[in-house]
Amino acid sequence: MKNVAISGEAIVYLALLALQFGIQPILMQKYAPVGIIRSTVVILQEVTKFLISASILVLNQSWSSAVQDWSMKRFITEAVFPAGLYGIQNVAYLMAVQTLDPLTFNVLAQTKTLSAALCCYLLLGRKQSRIQMIALFLLLWAALIMEGVISIDTIGYWERDASSNEWNWHHWTHGVLPILLSTFISGLAGALSQGALQHKNSYIFSMELCAAQSLLLATSLFFSPDGNMILEKGFWHQWEWATFLPIVTGAVGGVLVGLVTKHAGAVYKGFALIVGMFLSGVLQSSSVSQQQAVGGILAAISIFLHATNPPRSDIVKESKKRN
Repeated sequence: MKNVAISGEAIVYLALLALQFGIQPILMQKYAPVGIIRSTVVILQEVTKFLISASILVLNQSWSSAVQDWSMKRFITEAVFPAGLYGIQNVAYLMAVQTLDPLTFNVLAQTKTLSAALCCYLLLGRKQSRIQMIALFLLLWAALIMEGVISIDTIGYWERDASSNEWNWHHWTHGVLPILLSTFISGLAGALSQGALQHKNSYIFSMELCAAQSLLLATSLFFSPDGNMILEKGFWHQWEWATFLPIVTGAVGGVLVGLVTKHAGAVYKGFALIVGMFLSGVLQSSSVSQQQAVGGILAAISIFLHATNPPRSDIVKESKKRN
C-alpha cells in the first residue's frame, strides 16, 4: 500500500462503495419492516457476504492459492479480534444513538476518518503530509455542512444546551464517550484490517470476518433480547422477499470494504463513505440543497488534496524504486 497514487482499480472500488453506502439506507427503510428482528438481518447479511466472497474465489480459480497460507492462529488474531472490536463498536454506537440528539451524534460520528488516519499512523506508520491533514479536517467540515450541523442555528443550540441542567454525566458516559469510542474502534479495526490485507487475499479476509462476526453474534443471542424474540416469534418474523434486496447490497458493500481497504486504505474508505452520505442525501431529496452542494464541493476538494499531496518520504521512496 502506498500513498503516492491510487490505482484505477481502487478508484472503481471506491466509487462502488460510495454508491452502495448511498443507496443502502434507502433500501433498508423501504424493504426492511420496522418490526423485523435486527440480529436476523445481520446474520443473513454475513452469510450472504461469505457466499459471495467464496463464489468469486471459486470462479477466479484462486481458491487453493488463497487458502494455502491459512492458519487458525492468523484467523484468531487477524479476524476474530477485529470482529470483536466491531461488536464493541456496535454496542457503543447503539448506546450513543439512544442517548444523543441527532445533531450532536452526527457531529461526533464524523471523527471516524480522523481516527482512521491516526490509527494507520500508530499501527502501520502511514504518515500524513501537512496538506493531507488539512484535507482530513476539510472533509470533516464538509460532512458537518452536509449534515446541516454548521449553521447559524447550531450556535444557538449549543449555547442553550450548555446552559441546560440536562447536559450532565449521563450525556457524557452514555452518549459522548461511547460515540468517540465507536469512531476510534472504527479507525483501529480499519488499521488492523489494512495491515492483515497486506499479505492476505481480500475475499478470504472477508470470509474470515463473516465467520467470526457470525459466531460472536450467534453466541450473543443467548444473552440478548433478540435471542428470546427468535425463540418466541421465529427467525423469519416480519421478513418479506424484498428484504433480501438490502441484504444482498449490504453484503456486497461488506466485500467492497475489504477491497477498498486493501487497494486504497482505511482513510480513503472514510472518504468514500462521506461521498456516499452526500449521495444518500441527494437521492432522498427532490433537489440538491445549498448545504449539500457546498459540502459536496468541499469533499471533492478534500479528496483531491489528499490524493495529490502524499508525504515527501513516500515520493522519494517511489522515485528510487522507479530508478
